Amino acid sequence: MENQRNSGLENPIEKYPKPPYPGQQQPFPGLASKMDPLPDHGEKSYIGSGRLKGRKALITGGDSGIGRAAAIAYAREGADVAINYLPAEESDAQEVIALIEAAGQKGYAIPGDITDYAFCEKLVEEATASLGGLDILVNNAGRQQASESILDITNESFDATMKTNIYAPFWITKAALPHLEPGSVIIATTSVQAYDPAGILFDYAQTKAANVAYVKSLSKQLGAKGIRVNGVSPGPIWTPLQVCGGQPAEAIPEFGKMAELERAGQPAELAGIFVLLASNEGSYSTGQVFGAAGGMGHP
Repeated sequence: MENQRNSGLENPIEKYPKPPYPGQQQPFPGLASKMDPLPDHGEKSYIGSGRLKGRKALITGGDSGIGRAAAIAYAREGADVAINYLPAEESDAQEVIALIEAAGQKGYAIPGDITDYAFCEKLVEEATASLGGLDILVNNAGRQQASESILDITNESFDATMKTNIYAPFWITKAALPHLEPGSVIIATTSVQAYDPAGILFDYAQTKAANVAYVKSLSKQLGAKGIRVNGVSPGPIWTPLQVCGGQPAEAIPEFGKMAELERAGQPAELAGIFVLLASNEGSYSTGQVFGAAGGMGHP
């Protein structure tokens, strides 16, 4: 009877590797395929059930991390998916496209730098043409570089963070909006840094707070049009963002240990939230920010 009662339960503390992790650093923007341990994006675990059948999604930063987990889940739920990424991330991106196609869906790889306004317009145009429309937009790509002092942040680095995390979602949303019909969704990836910012992430934290305001304000504009806008607020998630300057090198071995679940989260653990927010089951959620932070931060 005891075994029956506990069937299928997973202890979240023991589900994935816990610190200490091997020390590691990569040059920006980093590759998931070179991380140790390898992140889990749901490659083997995510099972779809047709919740997004016929949908058409564009995901920025879809080559690795949270964007990759969303892309895999969306494809296995029946959506065709276009992903954007930097050219240096091509090998990771091709793995994602192969996974999308293995799920029986169409996958489109669109490399390019979203800090460039002209490319953002081109990205939406190409994604919409390839997909035959657009009804899910996930503004997920982010830039995070840790600095001990504001004095260490160059104007060039500050500008790149602002353009990646704030300007690009603005440009991409403007370009996408004419294509979005009632029932479409926009999802932004924000962070616990929006609510409880670390001193070493001074510029990044500001952009994540802006992403929360993006969700709250834009949802009020688009609610009457039947377009939902929501956000996902991750905590410490094991992605290339962390090992290519997002955390100090000495912090990597203990990354995530401060969470109540005593470990870093895996991208796959956020996939279900992105699916819910994109699906018809989430039809009464707009202007909301959903947290997945292992017990840390808000909301």
